[in-house]
Amino acid sequence: MTAPLIMAVLSAQTPAVRPLPGDRPAANPHATRSVVYGRNGMIATSQPLASVAGLKIMQDGGNAIDAAVTAAAVLAVVEPSMTGIGGDLFAIVYDAKTKTLRALNASGRSPYAASPDVFASRNLTRIPNTGVLSVTVPGVVEGWSALLSKYGTIPISKAVAPATGYAKDGFAVSEIIGGQWKNSERKLAADPVTAATFLPAGHAPRPGEVFTNPHLAATLQTIAAGGRDAFYKGPIARAIVADMKQRDGLLDERDFAQHTADWIEPISTRYRGYDVYELPPNTQGATVLEMLNILEGFDLQSMGYQSPAYLHALVEAKRIAFADRAAYVADPASVPPAVLKTLISKEYAALRRKDIDPMRAAGSYKPGAIPGVTSSAGEEADQNLTGRDRGDTIYLTVADGKGNFVSLIQSLFSDFGSGIVAGDTGILLHNRGSLFNLTPGHPDQIAPHKRPLHTLIPAFIMKDGRPWVSFGVMGGDHQAQGHTQVVVNLVDFGMNIQEAGEAARVNHGNNGLQVESGVPEGARAGLVERGHTVTVSVGAFGGFQGIMVDPRTGVLMGGSDPRKDGLAIGW
Repeated sequence: MTAPLIMAVLSAQTPAVRPLPGDRPAANPHATRSVVYGRNGMIATSQPLASVAGLKIMQDGGNAIDAAVTAAAVLAVVEPSMTGIGGDLFAIVYDAKTKTLRALNASGRSPYAASPDVFASRNLTRIPNTGVLSVTVPGVVEGWSALLSKYGTIPISKAVAPATGYAKDGFAVSEIIGGQWKNSERKLAADPVTAATFLPAGHAPRPGEVFTNPHLAATLQTIAAGGRDAFYKGPIARAIVADMKQRDGLLDERDFAQHTADWIEPISTRYRGYDVYELPPNTQGATVLEMLNILEGFDLQSMGYQSPAYLHALVEAKRIAFADRAAYVADPASVPPAVLKTLISKEYAALRRKDIDPMRAAGSYKPGAIPGVTSSAGEEADQNLTGRDRGDTIYLTVADGKGNFVSLIQSLFSDFGSGIVAGDTGILLHNRGSLFNLTPGHPDQIAPHKRPLHTLIPAFIMKDGRPWVSFGVMGGDHQAQGHTQVVVNLVDFGMNIQEAGEAARVNHGNNGLQVESGVPEGARAGLVERGHTVTVSVGAFGGFQGIMVDPRTGVLMGGSDPRKDGLAIGW
């Protein structure tokens, strides 16, 4: 018999700061909702429909991996601005049987026909943000297949069934997604097929209106019947390639047929006794670890939460790490192992930390010098590379009662990706290829069958060799900044899982430092005194989901960010 859903309303830990006055009778001043508790399973996603679908899989006997793929498939339908089967996927899996962490890189590669000369022949000095030339091979379906094949217990047909139902029968559009849809109307209207798919009444569906995508439902049914080969070697690949050729794109059937996901080892650093795991390049995971290593040299707890001193150190550490990201992070084939080892080392962080003036923001930061490696980045290397900070991604995490965990992220990159729906597949293709560089000698320079730099990063924290927190923060360039702030909130400031993800964040971008309204005026003034350009902003701070394990009881604790439409739920 299916167990009933039980959601608790108590907070998990005593916060490290004094509760603020307000109407909420709970001792977690940085949260507007309670931690969710469960013993048998927990899932946190950015959409209630996805959370419930994943939970049901676990209650019916499936494991965390089954639930994660099911929820990811639902999100690929009900959050079309953020994700879809035309995008990419990364994951970290903790396997309770072997007590090991493994990482999955299912990101797609550039077409074999792609080269700097091709773009030069089209009089392009940079890769377009939208359109066919921004499209790389989508990796999501291969990612689902790889997860289920290695760790799952259900077939892909069962995993995509709830998503297929929502695509065929419709779903009610949620508030935040409805707003993103509205903001993307001009982009969607630029292509007739895309407009017919996502603006069926001539405008974006409003929150509460029901949206269907029957062509996508048919595509999902094809995947259910034929598995990943139907997507990469069968009718779906042929349909996408035919559409690309008609639009003068570069993708062909060989690009799809030779796509593979890779199981790899995650990278890590020990931060104040906690082992923080991220993915290696081509992701920006090393950027998070470098930021944490730099910050470990400061007494953040003594500085105080949201103090100007702490926030200044955080921002300067970000700028240094982003300078190194711009110079050294790319396809792993372009990043020598010695470079990665250096970037995440304590010794390198100590050298870079010396560049931080505790009372003054630097004009700019150059990449650090790594022996034997020449950087092509210049004075403005500490600037954001993508210009995307607003959470154009989904992240989810799942834990089951047997001790398995999944930390998963998938994305179209920009809102509604490339803006192209491929023929009658219903698939919106991503624009991840726009992150390639055309600068000669740059590690991220475009080349045939190459992965671009990725902002996507799932995260995981271990304590004393056991799982402690599975989490992620969606949002382009903000992801590395968000991950770092969540870890500091948990470790240095003693917040619970909901507080750590919901607490006011800051985001450094190309136009200065954006802060949320929850950052006190005194802290903002202190940052301005240190030379930062500070603005109060809304919506540039990603979206968090997380699961924590109580080491004393084994109880699972879930948190979900109110910056999204999401839900943490367990039983």
